Amino acid sequence: MIDHISVQVTDPAASAAFYDRVLAPLGGARLFERDGGRVIGYGRDFPSFWIGPADTGGPAREAHLAFTARDRTAVRAFFEAAVAAGAEVLHEPRTWPEYHPAYYGAFVRDPDGNNVEAVCHVPG
Repeated sequence: MIDHISVQVTDPAASAAFYDRVLAPLGGARLFERDGGRVIGYGRDFPSFWIGPADTGGPAREAHLAFTARDRTAVRAFFEAAVAAGAEVLHEPRTWPEYHPAYYGAFVRDPDGNNVEAVCHVPG
């Protein structure tokens, strides 16, 4: 149902460095840049996740972003990359049976405080 999503960031370079690192284990990469690299589109085949500078004024609001991982190894690689990038750990990789028996996810905070998750729905 979702074609793409965009979040505002306070420091596009810092956020780009974070997402470059944590999306790579999930098969994501920078696919598009404009405005001198201040607006960046990530994806596998087309840009479905975008970051850009906060320019609407007012405080930033936390968003929850869940990226699909092909398997549990990719969830763990995402988590390790996020920790290495300095992300705050919200939840280490584990099964979340309250969502469904095969739900395996890890949660961290990005440089702007957003709750970022990698999730695999395939049994381990």
